[in-house]
Amino acid sequence: MSTTNNNAGPHSLADGLRTLRSKWGWIVGFGVFAVIAGFIALGSVVMATASAVFIVGLMMLMAGVAEIVAAFNARDWSHRLLWLLLGALYVFAGFVCIQNPFEAATLLTLMLGIALIVSGLLRIFLAIQMKQGTPWGWVVFSGIASFLLGLMIVLHWPASSFFVLGLLLGIDLIFVGSGWVATGLALRRHARS
Repeated sequence: MSTTNNNAGPHSLADGLRTLRSKWGWIVGFGVFAVIAGFIALGSVVMATASAVFIVGLMMLMAGVAEIVAAFNARDWSHRLLWLLLGALYVFAGFVCIQNPFEAATLLTLMLGIALIVSGLLRIFLAIQMKQGTPWGWVVFSGIASFLLGLMIVLHWPASSFFVLGLLLGIDLIFVGSGWVATGLALRRHARS
């Protein structure tokens, strides 16, 4: 009795790269689309902020529903109650983000600013602790940049709430899209060789 393997996917990294090489045009197209979306977001950071918060709200709604469904698979009532409570909180937060995107953006922007300040300070502290044999200067520089960015966001809060998330979304889309374009073009070069 023999078994057959009907797995149609690539079996190795080389097979996977060969498959991707034939799709290089789609990868470049996706990258160009992301870059264009990034520039559109930078052109209207207020609308991009609202869109980003709306998407976060949808994700929170889906996560909340998933946690509520998972609650019914819990072993006992204490675990089930905890899953239900977490799911309800996610659903509530998702509805708040969708119904009032700018109010939610205000809170999210403040949390982002505080997180950047704390992470910057921690990075500076850790870099000073690990001076020997590491590129600690770059880590300190990164920590200072994060701290200053967080401080600027918090000092200009709540006015910064209208543009910070949209600005970060636009910049992220441009970098992600550029990465996909570079990947697609590299695959195209290797497809010819």
